[in-house]
Order: sequence, then C-alpha cells, then structure tokens
Amino acid sequence: MDTPQQYTVPQPYQERQRLRNLIEGFVSALTWVPPLSVDDLAGLADRLVREQGLDESVKGWLMVEIHNCAWRETVASIPYDKRLLLLPKCLSHSEKCEAEIDDLGLLCHRCRRCSIPDLQEYADSLGMMSMVAEGFTSVIGLIENRVVDAVIGIGCLDSLEKAFPLLIDHAVPGLAIPLNRAGCKDTEVDEEYVRYLIGRQSGKEANLLDYDYVKSTVQGWFTPEKLSALLSPAGDQTSTVAQEWLGGDGKRWRPYLLASVYLTITGEKEIPPTIQRAAVAVECFHKASLIHDDIEDRDATRYGRPTVYVAYGDAVAINAGDLLLGEGYRLLAECGKPELLKVAAEAHIALCKGQGMELEWSTCPQPVTMAFVLAIFRNKTVPAFDVALTMGAICAGGDAELQATLHRYSEAIGIAYQLQDDLEDFDTDGPQATRPTAPYAALCEQQSPSDNLAIAQISSQGKEWDNAMEQVRQLAAQYHKEALETLQNITQIELKRLLFRVTQRILKKVTSAQYD
Repeated sequence: MDTPQQYTVPQPYQERQRLRNLIEGFVSALTWVPPLSVDDLAGLADRLVREQGLDESVKGWLMVEIHNCAWRETVASIPYDKRLLLLPKCLSHSEKCEAEIDDLGLLCHRCRRCSIPDLQEYADSLGMMSMVAEGFTSVIGLIENRVVDAVIGIGCLDSLEKAFPLLIDHAVPGLAIPLNRAGCKDTEVDEEYVRYLIGRQSGKEANLLDYDYVKSTVQGWFTPEKLSALLSPAGDQTSTVAQEWLGGDGKRWRPYLLASVYLTITGEKEIPPTIQRAAVAVECFHKASLIHDDIEDRDATRYGRPTVYVAYGDAVAINAGDLLLGEGYRLLAECGKPELLKVAAEAHIALCKGQGMELEWSTCPQPVTMAFVLAIFRNKTVPAFDVALTMGAICAGGDAELQATLHRYSEAIGIAYQLQDDLEDFDTDGPQATRPTAPYAALCEQQSPSDNLAIAQISSQGKEWDNAMEQVRQLAAQYHKEALETLQNITQIELKRLLFRVTQRILKKVTSAQYD
C-alpha cells in the first residue's frame, strides 16, 4: 500500500462481495495466523492478483480484506464489551450534520441523516463501545490499558494505509473496513458487511495475554524481599553487592520474555514458581555480564550511577559477577529441566567468545569487515534474546521446530537491535572506533586497500560517513524485516502477537524509519 494507484475500491457492491468470498477461500488455505506484517499482506495480495488475473489497482483493498479474514475469528472470540467500533466523521452528512466535536471525536445527535447513528445503535445493542474519530492513534491508549481488546475501524484506504503499521506493530486484533469511495465527506460504507463483522461471535473464548500483569509480576520478583527468598543469604559483602545490583535498575526484558513466552504457549493465567526461578536466573546472567563488561571496557557509569567496579573495586566486582553466575545456574538446576542448563551454558560461552573478539581487536585496532562485526553481534547480542525465548519455550513444552524458529527470530532481531544501537551511539558521540562497530565496518569496506583509513583519522565527519550510516540503516531494516518473516512459521496467535509487539518496542527507530 505504498503507491496512490493502489487505493482503488472495487465497484460495484456485487464485485466487492465476489472478491471477499474469493479472499475467504484464499486465506482459509493458508497456514499463517495473525498478525500479518505489511510485507506479508502485500505479498499475499500480489499473489491473489496474479492467480485471479485481478487489476493491480485493487491491491490496497485486497490487503485490507486479507487482514480482515486473518483476524475475523479472533475478533469474534473477544466479548462485545471488549470491542470498539471506530467510525469516521466523513460518514456524516457534511451540510446537515448537527453534531459537535470535542477532544474524543464527534458527538452524534442521531438525527438519522447518515449511517452513523444506525451503526452506533447496533453496536450499543451488542454492548460494544463506539466512537467517531479520525485515525487509529486515538484508540491506542484504550488498547494499551485493556479498556478494549479489539478494534473494528472504518476509513478510506488512504487512512487505513497510514493506520496499518500502527495496528500491526501493536498486534491489535482488529478489522479495517474500507469506505466505498474517498473524498473526506459524505462517504459510504457497506453497512450490512459492517453489521456482519461486528455482530459475529465465536463459541471460543479469547485468551489474550495480559502484558501489564506479566510486567508488574516480573518487576515484583526483584524486590529485596523476593530476592532474599530466592538467593543465598546475603550476610557477606559479595552477596550484598550482587543482590543490590540484581535488584537495581533495568528493563527486565529477558525475564519478561521468558515468562510471556511460557504463558502464550501454555495458555496459563498465572506464572508458576519454576518459571520465576528460570526468569530470575536469566537476569542473573545478564547482570553478571554487565559487571564484567564494565570492568573490561572501563566504563565508569551505568544507569546513570557508578558501575560496580568503580564503587567497590575490580576484585569485589569480579567476585560479585561470578556469584550471580553461580546463583543463575543454581536456580536453573532447581527447575528440573536439564535442557535449560545447556542453553544457558552455550549462551555463556558464545558471549565470552564475542567479548573476546572485541577485546582482541581493542589491543590492535584495525579496519574491519561487516562480517566480523556481525559475528560479534551473533555471539554477544543474539544470545540475550535467544536464551529467554528458548527457555520459555522449553518450560512450556515447545517442540524443536518452534525452538528453531525462535532461534532464527532471535538472530534477526538481535542483529537489528545492535545495528540500531550502533547508529544511536554514532548520533550521540559522532564517528569513533573505540570498538568495532557497524558504521566503522561499513566505512572500512568503502575504502580501497590502498587508502584504508587509519584509526586515528576517522573522527572527521564527511560524505563517507553519511554513506556508511545509510548502509547500516538499510542493513538494520533488512534484519527487522527478516525477524517478522521468521514469525510466519509460528502457529500460536498469542505467541506471534507477543513477538510482533516485542519487535516494535525493541526496534522503534528501525520501525519508524521504515514507515515514515
């Protein structure tokens, strides 16, 4: 949906219905489950155009209707009082409308001069919320706060094209119904089709993951009281330092991912103690690696505070990091799944090898290749995602195929994340080569063997750096796309929703660059 000629709505109504029936059969034959990325939808629409000999101009409309077919059963399984009908103001009668507009949208007087009151009253009769407002941005807060779990929105194809990335990135169960024509006033929609979609109710009950519950529960595991109950007694300095560091600042992404993957696969509502132990163990490994990294890189601050070695000295810091590693392995051993120990050990080894590549380079800085930098990312960054996702799957009984899919996803999102991080560091600090970064590798590869830049000469801005940065941005977008494509193999809707949301939050800058 990236070119104006794609914003054509099939005419007349009978043709739209024929195509909707065609799409239903087409989608039912697929093994994919929602959410589907914009690229997924575009590829499926292209395929349908080719197979059925359709006009290319209806591609955008086909994408919307394919999206609807994919989500229809999930939306039908969500209670009416958790659904929102979002109507556009342009359905109103432009000359005779008596409604006022406030911050929340149009306040309909239900004068019967347009279809808005009929649709709102039908939604009311089902117990469904409705509002008249422009765009989907206004309802994201309602989704995030679990006021509603699904959105059924009506809009012109131009508006829906802008809203699609927003809906997909938040993995919102929703239906998008195109207006029959554009024009921004006195528009029309297939009312019976709208009634059909909003009135459907499945015999199944939706089992949506409560992200806020997981987040708050995970944060609660790292209070001094909860940690003292899980870890060895903290009567000595090393244990006290380690526990304070473990319970200090941090986003807790890794334990959050592990617990969330477990819940989405099993469908359970509560997080059992075994999962708590595994999740805290993963954070132990992460916080230990940060202590050791800060010593090796001589970083003086982290989270806006002195690093552990600055506060207590190298020896105490190393010892505290080692203690956290021991605590992590002990917690995993208590989970009763030996596979978890193997996953953690392999990730630990990879991390040390990746850090070793950086340390070796730092003793003798020289031009590097992108392949060398990506190899470091695969060892240092990818395991951070892979361990959490794989352990969650193992605890939930996920099979080898699912674990392999999660590994491929971890590799793609881990590399995209680190590429993004390198770009942000460059924007903050300017050109540098204190470690082998992706922009520096891109710059090195642009130079001929005879004029490779010396390390001391790379602090100047210039066109070469601009080209290098653009190459890294494109590479980050490529791995972002690869991460989403990997999710096509996942058949659990809630797990796929989780990972779509995770991708959007972790790769915010890459996402915005792709869709702006």
